[in-house]
Amino acid sequence: MSFARGPEMKNRFALAPLTNSQSHADGVLSDEEFHWLTLRAKGGFGLTMTCAAHVQAVGQGFPGQLGVFGDQHLAGLTRLAKAINQEGSLSVVQLHHAGNRSPKELVGQPVCPSDDPETGARALSAAEVEQLIEDFVAAAVRCEKAGFHGVEIHGAHGYILAQFLSPEINKRTDKWGGSLENRMRIIKEIIAGIRARTGKDFNLGLRLSPERFGLKLLEIREVAAEVLRDGQLDYLDMSLWDYAKEPVEEEHKGRSLMSFFTDLPRGETRLGCAGKIMSGDDVRACLDQGMDFVFLGRAAILHHDYPKQYAADPDFEPVARPVSPEYLASEGLSPTFVQYMRNWPGFVTAPAVEPAE
Repeated sequence: MSFARGPEMKNRFALAPLTNSQSHADGVLSDEEFHWLTLRAKGGFGLTMTCAAHVQAVGQGFPGQLGVFGDQHLAGLTRLAKAINQEGSLSVVQLHHAGNRSPKELVGQPVCPSDDPETGARALSAAEVEQLIEDFVAAAVRCEKAGFHGVEIHGAHGYILAQFLSPEINKRTDKWGGSLENRMRIIKEIIAGIRARTGKDFNLGLRLSPERFGLKLLEIREVAAEVLRDGQLDYLDMSLWDYAKEPVEEEHKGRSLMSFFTDLPRGETRLGCAGKIMSGDDVRACLDQGMDFVFLGRAAILHHDYPKQYAADPDFEPVARPVSPEYLASEGLSPTFVQYMRNWPGFVTAPAVEPAE
């Protein structure tokens, strides 16, 4: 599958950006994170994306998060990009800032588009909004310098860019708040900044989610329509939670959530989705309903070589869950990542209980 810019994907399978807490406390790439990601590139994924990588220290969202906010991260990023590229996979870093979802114990004082009493996050000043844009752009430039083919801007899941999009969270009265045009301004300026300061073949994507965290489906549809129409992105990545679900908003039920995006004109911009895509049937359902490619999360955790498995058997079904920690270790997950996966009900077998004395 080709893009308007940069290399093509050798297939329509992308590794979704997955939280795993495997990097060092300072955001420097660890050997465990390197192994997990490069194993997916070796396993045949056409696009290999990092976990969300924070563009400011204060934007950290979870322990052991990969960092991309300083040149101290450059050596690890360069090592990772080279290894992914050698496997013929498109190498991509997801750029992230957690906003009011940054844990206080990690960042001290979290920030948000507006004061948020529920989380204790304080509002960004206008100058800080401008600095946030600059730091997203600078992170993209750093990723290009490291040798990555592209970056994805994380505008989903209630993190800071989705907080700007949310009329419930964003109560600003300046040019960054109020109308949808104002609330999406920060995303458009980040896109424009990255385009202006990276090469003509640098691949650029955006992740959006259309529900939860105060977002309105028709507003996110309009954001999607505008960025697809604009032509500055190479792809839009829709995180749907479940590709087959209907919208949660009662007035929009009766059709799939996915269909609100597949019917938008997209020009040369590609459209991908994530959300409980597990079996070969699931993959085909997404493509048949208008998606250009798919992002695999859980299925890619279970099978580092899912694309090769699918090529050998289009009706491939992932291994039954729960799986053992030993199985996940064989698929490239560190003990830290395995422990994180215990947060997902029914994914990992329960730890053995020591017999009482």
